[in-house]
Amino acid sequence: MSLQPLKTTAVGGRDPSLLSPSEYDADAISIRSDQDTDSDDDERQLRARNSRELRAHDRLVLMEEEELDHLVIENRRKQERQRRGSGLPIPNPLRLLTRRLSDVSPSSSRSPSVQPGESVDDLRAEKRRARRQRREMKRDRLLADAQHGEDGELMYEMEEGGMKEGSSTGESSEREDSDEVDRKHLLHVTDTKSKRKRNCCRWVLFYAIIAVAFAILVLVAWKVSLDRKTTRYSQKLVSNGTAMFAPTTIIISLDGFRADFLNRGLTPRLNALVKEGVSPLYMLPSFPSVTFPNHYTMATGLYPESHGVVGNSFWDPMLREEFYYTDPSRSMDPKWWKGEPFWVTAQKQGLKTAIHMWPGSEANILNVDPTYLDKYNGKELLPKKVDRILEFLDMPDSDRPQIIAAYVPNVDADGHKYGPNSTEIRSTIQKVDKMLDDLFKGLEERHLADIVNIIVVSDHGMATTDVSRLVQLEDLVDLSKIEHTDGWPLIGLRPKDPADLKDIYNGLIEKTKGNPNLEVYLRDVDMPARYHFSNNQRIAPLWIVPKAGWALVKMDEMNLKEAQAQGAVYHPRGLHGYDHEHPLMRAIFIARGPAFPHQPNSKLEVFQNIEVYNMLCDSVGIEPAPNNGTLRLPLKPIGLHDDSATDGLDTPADPVEAHTISTASTSSAQTSVPSKSVGVDQPVPPPRPTQAPSGSDNGGESDSDDDDDHKDDSSAVDNAESKVKEFWDWFTGKVSTWWGKVTGNGKEGEDGGKDNSSG
Repeated sequence: MSLQPLKTTAVGGRDPSLLSPSEYDADAISIRSDQDTDSDDDERQLRARNSRELRAHDRLVLMEEEELDHLVIENRRKQERQRRGSGLPIPNPLRLLTRRLSDVSPSSSRSPSVQPGESVDDLRAEKRRARRQRREMKRDRLLADAQHGEDGELMYEMEEGGMKEGSSTGESSEREDSDEVDRKHLLHVTDTKSKRKRNCCRWVLFYAIIAVAFAILVLVAWKVSLDRKTTRYSQKLVSNGTAMFAPTTIIISLDGFRADFLNRGLTPRLNALVKEGVSPLYMLPSFPSVTFPNHYTMATGLYPESHGVVGNSFWDPMLREEFYYTDPSRSMDPKWWKGEPFWVTAQKQGLKTAIHMWPGSEANILNVDPTYLDKYNGKELLPKKVDRILEFLDMPDSDRPQIIAAYVPNVDADGHKYGPNSTEIRSTIQKVDKMLDDLFKGLEERHLADIVNIIVVSDHGMATTDVSRLVQLEDLVDLSKIEHTDGWPLIGLRPKDPADLKDIYNGLIEKTKGNPNLEVYLRDVDMPARYHFSNNQRIAPLWIVPKAGWALVKMDEMNLKEAQAQGAVYHPRGLHGYDHEHPLMRAIFIARGPAFPHQPNSKLEVFQNIEVYNMLCDSVGIEPAPNNGTLRLPLKPIGLHDDSATDGLDTPADPVEAHTISTASTSSAQTSVPSKSVGVDQPVPPPRPTQAPSGSDNGGESDSDDDDDHKDDSSAVDNAESKVKEFWDWFTGKVSTWWGKVTGNGKEGEDGGKDNSSG
């Protein structure tokens, strides 16, 4: 067999039937010639592209679509900004603090700015044409060097893993289907996200700094406003011609000054103060109506159960100690005193205070003492008190106190000693009123009458006592079962064995059911809510509360049977500590000055003395501590006081009527014996209905017929009066029982008939 030479063609010197993909089969040529309708350009492109070029082409289309979307989004944002704004280009000051997001993204920085007169559509079309022309040029250059789609520049791309400048993508220097491109693209995306995250953190930090700065400014503004509010009055200095005065208040307490003492024609200065200032008909004390609890209530605005001084004497089961007001070594220990008195409030807020003998001021409460402190001296003369108050006002501006509190014990002392209706107490009331008149004259001489606030108060009233209104405590309870007795004239009982409490209570109810002048309460069961006398362990669990004018005595103090038989005089002649709403316990409140800008003679609603603290603090511009009071300055008068002397404040009956009782010390027929040694104008208690009046001074019988007739007439009159009295007692008992049920203060069962009204 002879070998025939290979045929060659002009195409590269090779046989097209062997090397050309389109010439290797004659049938294929005939089929393709019949079906192939592609243009030369399409045929060259088909031959030049391999699978990788096709994938690159697809990526190119995808990038074009992404660019188009990016342009559309940017165009919409610009239109939105133009709609929101005025159309004027306003520089953004925040760009000085951080770079724009476009600085991080290279693709977004390629968008050219829109020139005047050009539309966004023109810009998009121009960019599209340039991109298409660039791709065509690169494609032609690539195909011109390609041989069967696998040599030349294409082969270089395959070997190097990417396409150089002029690839079909038109922009990328690396093949976009290579691993290196994917890695770089991933790094680029990660870097972009990282930068965005850093930008977000930067913005969060920036806004956090702004928020903190704003909070600091608000806090500073609030503090400044608080300081201004606290010192709003202190900044308003007023001159009296010789010195500058900040808001100053003098509060004077007249211990034991009963409200109706103003109606006796003995107090021209106090009555003038009522017409010049503002006052209620009376002020209610707090229960129990005794000195130490009420003075500290006025000083703190707290009920006794809240500030802890629940009586003049009491037992603390936690401390295992007894408080007794006349023993300063015990009573002036700060552990007894809770709450914040007005002198501590003022000192803490930068004001100076001067306290003259106010109960509790010597106790160093909350480790704060007044600027000037005068200890108690019951023998100090009234003119000395006036001099002391004026001495405080005459101090230099830097030393002068803005709150001056003075305590006057004289009316209380003589009320106990002589009784509230004695000649002696009348003289004492006049002396106290003269003291106040001297003080007002001193203010007028210093031109301070319209600059300094004056508040005059009292802590409670006073009731007349008598041996006929006493009850032997041993007749009511077995004291051998009692560990401690608290208070006086009301008595608190602490059993040695708490298990005996219920039996002792039931026994007291049984033994007092015939006497409406004694009430028995369990602290945690039926203590009247209006007393606010339950929420403290210093309050004994069981209480006997007598009505005004009555008292309980122990055998070591007085043998009641012998005292009544002898007609002995009971001391003290006047007592307080009873129901704080009883007319005989009413106190006073009168105020005048620039902090009380009311019409002269203004009348207020009756209020309780828990309100004094807030008013005192407001008068000098300090913020009061939390308390039970609600009234704040300025007050709201309800009108003017009437021109009548009493203005509806009738003088209550004093002494109260005696009541016949039966005890183990006295027989059922025993009657009360009026005192033989009473004060100068002390009224003698009326005899009880069962007591027959004596026929003569010596009690002997007369031998004359006229005397016999007079006895008969007297007996008839006595019988009639007795029937009327019995009917009246029955009627008032029924009314009292009904009233107790209505108010909820009455007891059920055996105690239902007791008088539970407030008097």
